[in-house]
Amino acid sequence: MLGSLLTARVERVELLPSLQLHDRISHLLALHIPLYSLDNSVFLWPLLSHSNYKMVSGHGVTGMLGEDGIHIDMQHLKSGEVNLGTSIMAINFKDGVILGADSRTTTGAYIANRVTDKLTQVHDTIWCCRSGSAADTQAVADIVSYHLNMYGVVNNEPPTTAVAASLFQELCYENKDALSAGIIIAGYDPKHGGQVYSIPLGGSLHKQSFAIGGSGSTYIYGYTDAHWKEQMTEEEGIQFVRSALQEAIKWDGSSGGVIRMVVLTRKGAVRHLYLPDTNYTGPGVTN
Repeated sequence: MLGSLLTARVERVELLPSLQLHDRISHLLALHIPLYSLDNSVFLWPLLSHSNYKMVSGHGVTGMLGEDGIHIDMQHLKSGEVNLGTSIMAINFKDGVILGADSRTTTGAYIANRVTDKLTQVHDTIWCCRSGSAADTQAVADIVSYHLNMYGVVNNEPPTTAVAASLFQELCYENKDALSAGIIIAGYDPKHGGQVYSIPLGGSLHKQSFAIGGSGSTYIYGYTDAHWKEQMTEEEGIQFVRSALQEAIKWDGSSGGVIRMVVLTRKGAVRHLYLPDTNYTGPGVTN
């Protein structure tokens, strides 16, 4: 993702006049060049390479060469990429929204992490579920979080879930050829209540009562359609999400680990963690 965006846009950055940092940020925003917050500082990777990157080729390699002589092979940048595999979902219930995800991260057939947190907070009561490339989705979430914080400062009001979803959608669509990212956004605000949006690969945006995604979602479309109902209580919603994710973990080899959830209401965010159920035999089945 970084390489393709740099090669496509570093020329546009070099055309900017000499400006102070805050003016250069404004120009980058006008050009729709992403920037994001990292460790409470603004990290602008296009600015890091203002005029110091050049394309190199030869001896069987192509890529970019920085002034320090370090070669970055853009063709093999994603080889062995850490992938979230994933079963993710989010639902509306009577008082808000619930997000849920498994915790397995894979690199090919290798399980790189058994307890990954795929639920990411991008604002006070706006969260997202991430599937696809771990690096891509982390970068996109960081960019959106930065812009949502700036939105709150400029407009003197918190952003809505719809604003967050539109930011995610613009980033995913504009960079659809470089990203591997499927994202579900859910949030709560007093004006609109709980809302759920889904952005599958390709960057389209869908508002839904509930959304599922990731490799494990293939196995639970029938279960969620059969058991979904509007205006569930919090307890019913938690059980619905937990049972659906247990079913996905049961059948999908790329999903596993623990089940993480976030419940968003007017009271704020409450996190839940459920350990794997070794006695699980299926939803609605008693031993």
